[in-house]
Amino acid sequence: MIVLALTLHVLSAVVWVGGMFAAYICLRPAARPLEIPQRLKLWRGFFARFFPWVWVSAVLLMASGYWMLSVYFGGFRGAPPYVDAMQALGWVMVLLFAGLFHGPWLAFKRAVDAEDWPAAGARLNQIRQIIMINLPIGLIVVIIGGTGRYWEF
Repeated sequence: MIVLALTLHVLSAVVWVGGMFAAYICLRPAARPLEIPQRLKLWRGFFARFFPWVWVSAVLLMASGYWMLSVYFGGFRGAPPYVDAMQALGWVMVLLFAGLFHGPWLAFKRAVDAEDWPAAGARLNQIRQIIMINLPIGLIVVIIGGTGRYWEF
């Protein structure tokens, strides 16, 4: 069972962090030459497909993480420091994403659908800023998850 939980945990992290990396590092510069309406419609389509996967990933990360914490480490007292670090940063990421989703994303989606390009551009900039914060946190969590068991104190 630990293999299944760890598999779901790792795949969920790859989907979420990899999606942010693809959006910020690859799609953002590739979309820059497009005319504003086409660029904003592209982002709307991307996020409409990506964000449901982020929700699934966040739920699976928390469920698998807390299951492993309970079963593998025997609860919070038995958890090594790297698990505490992943948990703390993971909650920061979830809260940032929840704020992004319920604030700028929903406003961005409405603005694009109404063809209010200035409002959509402003909301896209807010989304970009949150991803700019969440992506490095996610990369740090991946590093912690991959190396934490080898830390020596």
